[in-house]
Amino acid sequence: MSQIIGLFPTPVMRAPGVLSPEDVAAFAEEAVASTSLTNAYSDLLSHTPVAGVEANSNFSRLGGLVGPKVVEFGEVLFGEALAWRIKEIWVNVLEPGGRQAIHTHANSFISGVVYLTEAHPSANLVFHKAIGGSNFIFGNSNPRAKVNAFNGGKWAMPETRAGDLVLFPSYLLHEVPPNHGARRISIAFNAIPERLDNFGYAIGFS
Repeated sequence: MSQIIGLFPTPVMRAPGVLSPEDVAAFAEEAVASTSLTNAYSDLLSHTPVAGVEANSNFSRLGGLVGPKVVEFGEVLFGEALAWRIKEIWVNVLEPGGRQAIHTHANSFISGVVYLTEAHPSANLVFHKAIGGSNFIFGNSNPRAKVNAFNGGKWAMPETRAGDLVLFPSYLLHEVPPNHGARRISIAFNAIPERLDNFGYAIGFS
């Protein structure tokens, strides 16, 4: 029997219910009140200034809640349970009609999103294949073609609920399409390991 092997797949982790309903309510109340920066591409998306987890007690508590999942995901990426640190964290408030343009996160290895509200299907996080990667120059996109994990150019997260956590490699292109639902609140963060050791050539991050 023929076998299809998914060679060098890109991992994305979804961890349901990392935050309790009580934590979600507390974080959401503070989040809406503290956003002060308008997104460069959509005036219906606002953020808090990027900060460290020590900036306030909620960020610090969130860091403790997501920390074990970051370590778990890091072991998938690097094959070792490393010590990880959240280097920056911020709140996103996406109003109806708002969007987040396609981008990656520089100077980090793991990026995460914690949902404080349920995301409308129109505003699910969408991941894209790298531009200029190892794709064929000529594709086969037409109504008859069946899209799968090997020929698709993008993939949308399934349903996400308040309290859920999504982790992905920071180099992965992602966006949030225009939101056709209610206000969408999330907390995003970037994480780095304490060090990486490549056959004895080690580098530390601070």
